[in-house]
Amino acid sequence: MNKFVPIALLATVATLAVVPNAVFAAETNQQVRATADGTAAAASVAATNGKMLYGPDGNRIASVYRATSSGDAQLIINGRLVTVPASTLSILDGKLATSLTKSEINHR
Repeated sequence: MNKFVPIALLATVATLAVVPNAVFAAETNQQVRATADGTAAAASVAATNGKMLYGPDGNRIASVYRATSSGDAQLIINGRLVTVPASTLSILDGKLATSLTKSEINHR
């Protein structure tokens, strides 16, 4: 029994030394993935500059004037520059859509 105590102690220390690194690696991967997802969303909106933005009812709202670095879409409606938050944007059937209505966008 006394022969196995050093082996068990060594195995415990080795396990405790590896676990924090594995947890740190998982957290880092999640941060990289979240950053990549945000970049992908911004890139997908940026690629749609000049294309039409559609509302939740499927009606056209306006053309995308430009996209900000955070992925927000900027539109010119009635001579005003209006920003549509990236959190409301999605690509549906190859079209850029927002969950906001044209009325909600106009009152921003």
